[in-house]
Amino acid sequence: MNETKQPNFYIRDVPIYGDAVLAPMDGYSDWPFRSICRELGSAMSYTEFVQVEKILSRSKQPAKKLHFEEAERPVTFQLYGDNVDKIVEAALRVQDWGPTIIDINMGCPAKSVSDRGAGVGMMKTPIKIARLFTKLSKKLTVPLTGKIRLGWERNKNYKLIARIVEECGGALIAVHGRTKEQSYSGNANWDAIAEVKSIVKIPVIGNGDVKRVEDIQKIKNYTKCDAVMIGRATLANPWIFSRLNREEVTAEQVQKTVRTHLARSVQFYGDEDGSRLFRKYAVQYLLMQTLTRETRKQILKPMPSAEFLEMLNQVYTVTAV
Repeated sequence: MNETKQPNFYIRDVPIYGDAVLAPMDGYSDWPFRSICRELGSAMSYTEFVQVEKILSRSKQPAKKLHFEEAERPVTFQLYGDNVDKIVEAALRVQDWGPTIIDINMGCPAKSVSDRGAGVGMMKTPIKIARLFTKLSKKLTVPLTGKIRLGWERNKNYKLIARIVEECGGALIAVHGRTKEQSYSGNANWDAIAEVKSIVKIPVIGNGDVKRVEDIQKIKNYTKCDAVMIGRATLANPWIFSRLNREEVTAEQVQKTVRTHLARSVQFYGDEDGSRLFRKYAVQYLLMQTLTRETRKQILKPMPSAEFLEMLNQVYTVTAV
């Protein structure tokens, strides 16, 4: 299908078809959800971020978090850490697992990550970022990218970091238009994303405050970014990648996605864990605030997947009347 279509942009030599991408979200952008969003139109797949120490240990967690199917390509593995040599070693190890691209997370604001110098904490050490990207771009065969924030309130050094990423071999930079202290609150600064786009030649993905379909074109027009990354808004509306706002999604479309997602969650995690982990998505998909208190309690109650589907059918029957 893509053969007759022009790519929207390239990440080094990797063609990207489309301009809206599911953001990597810890605890949410696992394989079942990621694959759903990719099928609905997300232009590529980013995994949840994985700590490099876990990759270098005997932990089974990285293999689970970095699992993907060929149909998802292009697939980006996202890593985080604070030690250059360990990040390089981990990146070389997971490169053998077949990602299309490897991305370094320099934007996570969580204290447990940033306080140890990883995530957005890495933005405090530009020289370390330069060393890391120089080493990685020489050793990796796949393209290398980075995801950043604006920095910290007292040191918004996003322009410096963007230049470093480009000059030291990065093939793309994604920019979340908020500072560390803002976390996910307040307004995203689209002007800052536009500044980054104006000073680098590599593609830029803009991230922040894209909640509706019309926001995709709005942020692209405003910042001139090559693509848009969408995070929290996708949880209630993964159909945004099909250019549908939530109120335009039919009950049948919701039901189909719910069934597919639950089936994949059970396939991936097993029935008990798959059903349990799926409930946080069901809460969003079904717009819980529109349901009765009793129905909400039913949806959140632990139950086997078959029972859950039966209960959902009853919910749909009631809400469709």
